[in-house]
Amino acid sequence: MTLHHTALGTTGSRVVFLHGLFGQGKNWTGIAKQLAERHRVLLVDLPHHGRSPWSGRFDFVEAASDVVTTVADWTGADDEPVTLVGHSLGGKVAMVLALLHPERVARLCVADISPVAYAESREFPGFIAAMRGMDLTQVVHRSDADRLLEPAVPDATVRSFLLQNLRRDPAAPGGWSWQVNLDVLDRDLRVISDWPAAELADVPPYDGPVLWLAGGRSTYVLPEYEPAMDHWFPRNRKVTLKDTGHWLHSERPELFLEVLRRFLGD
Repeated sequence: MTLHHTALGTTGSRVVFLHGLFGQGKNWTGIAKQLAERHRVLLVDLPHHGRSPWSGRFDFVEAASDVVTTVADWTGADDEPVTLVGHSLGGKVAMVLALLHPERVARLCVADISPVAYAESREFPGFIAAMRGMDLTQVVHRSDADRLLEPAVPDATVRSFLLQNLRRDPAAPGGWSWQVNLDVLDRDLRVISDWPAAELADVPPYDGPVLWLAGGRSTYVLPEYEPAMDHWFPRNRKVTLKDTGHWLHSERPELFLEVLRRFLGD
């Protein structure tokens, strides 16, 4: 299926951005606007996120296929391979896409995620429980939603990130609903935390250039994960952004953009 997307820029090579769990394509807008001065940029809402369609499950291979369809609609007849940039969940989708459809990917940038199965889902189950547990009938203004979510999510930055998924919905009780598919993401969180090794068992490594960006304070890209990174993506170069956590492109956008531009050859 075709996913919701936003295009910026009219000339230059093509760059496609994929967001992380609970995110939306518009999370990349600040970086994308600056890149769009010299590149054609596409911001994609992944399945079950933003304005994209929902299906009965989350599956990495299906999500990668949906992105391929969306990019093909955008590129049209020129069929030009793109630079693919993915953070967290979007990074895993980007990796799977590059492995299954290498002809579509000129180069790959993976932001703070590894091609491994993580033992636990980190803080995400708590976020989902908090969002599902909110009584949206008590929300008149967004400040009310912020107040209701604060006890479970005390970090204001994370709270603001999660609440971007709350939208006005005249058909919903109280007039608000979640734009993200919390039911499916909650049920399939184990799949999201995993790496689809079985589906990729007979797939050769991706031999294009890969930039791996890691947050210096994050634990998603660790030395013990490097054998898997090297196996699937032998031409990778790792860069650690100091003093950044998992959301490194939000915490240090200028530095993220500088490193990405070098990778693009700007």
